[in-house]
Amino acid sequence: MAHINLLKLCVGADSVEDLTDWQESQRHRWPMGCAVHVTRMWPKREAEVLAGGSLYWVIKGVILARQRIVGLEKVEGSDGILRCALVLDAEVVRTEAAPRRPFQGWRYLDPEESPRDLPKGREREEALPPSLAQALAEIGLR
Repeated sequence: MAHINLLKLCVGADSVEDLTDWQESQRHRWPMGCAVHVTRMWPKREAEVLAGGSLYWVIKGVILARQRIVGLEKVEGSDGILRCALVLDAEVVRTEAAPRRPFQGWRYLDPEESPRDLPKGREREEALPPSLAQALAEIGLR
């Protein structure tokens, strides 16, 4: 079975380091050292998500990182509403910069449209400015 990825805004983060720092500060709350992100909607394409999908993080309008999705769990909020906990691998993988417009919730992201992982050794490179990344994407370079 082919996999599908999810795309989510990383609200409140200005960089990948902000995301990793926040996740590190929350590590004591996670099962088995995995990161967890709770969202309202359960993916209808659950089997495809769990067949190797990742959560791609949009930071300041640009996809910059991803985390492999290792599970989905039902959690009940303090308001009694059931939600979906995306259980993520603890490793945050930096990706090539890919601009994205704002949206609410999460979206499916086809593997063919997903930015590639940065090669080892390039993980610490600064992201391109969003306007430059957009211009490069428009001419087929990313």
